[in-house]
Amino acid sequence: MESRLIAEISNLEHNDFVELLIYNKDEGVLMTGKMTDGYRDTEKNVNRIGRYYKPWFFKHVESFLMTWKIGEEYIPLKDYYFRHNKSLFWEIQDIIPFGNHPVFRYLLGWLMPAKVALLKLTQTDTIKQLYDKHHFIDDFILPISSLKKSVEKFHTTLNIYPIWVCPLVLRPGKGLIHSYTAVDNMYIDIGLYGEPKVTKYNTAILRDLEIFVLKLKGFKMMYVGTYLNIDEFKTMFDHRLYDQIRQHLGCKSNFPEVYDKVNREVRV
Repeated sequence: MESRLIAEISNLEHNDFVELLIYNKDEGVLMTGKMTDGYRDTEKNVNRIGRYYKPWFFKHVESFLMTWKIGEEYIPLKDYYFRHNKSLFWEIQDIIPFGNHPVFRYLLGWLMPAKVALLKLTQTDTIKQLYDKHHFIDDFILPISSLKKSVEKFHTTLNIYPIWVCPLVLRPGKGLIHSYTAVDNMYIDIGLYGEPKVTKYNTAILRDLEIFVLKLKGFKMMYVGTYLNIDEFKTMFDHRLYDQIRQHLGCKSNFPEVYDKVNREVRV
């Protein structure tokens, strides 16, 4: 799977989009896309996945895995850009388990996606605590060569599927996130969203995953915060330019460090 992903990413002449959905430790569906104006004789192969009665995208993709078939579809660009919105990637299946049933889609599918702000507004403190204890959501940016090792680690510590994999390029630079070398390097964004199926899920696992990513010279997205200490955080994110700018603008005594905003020990 890793070698095939690298091959498709490298095929810039034929691929404008590359995405991988992993459905278990050993199986996944690799998707490639090419921009086109479309043709009249391909109209029958157009899949307007954005329509409210259409199946959730990740379930549609899984159907190719279940039948072991290779398919070709034409998807309107707007529908493709928002392909994961209707099901909030796959989070909505934990909120509305029957949401992908044809009856629900045709009668109430127009209500999707549920507004996250509304869901948060209506949840009680007890539900929020249960959500924090039994739910995981995070993205990790890792070298593409570590895909297999990462999936094995996430399987052991979380056992959450599907896993979203999207390639990206990190360039040399001086910001918080950049390539570790003097040339462009290919990385992957690995997204994990859902309820862990392991028996002993706790915050110690979260920190262990962050250390795992740090050792692989990867990065963790900070929208859910971090359990890294300040030294580990500065090892993961290059602070040299950041500290220079703070010093130059006199921010030290007026604005908190970025770490203070994402430190989970403080936020909790």
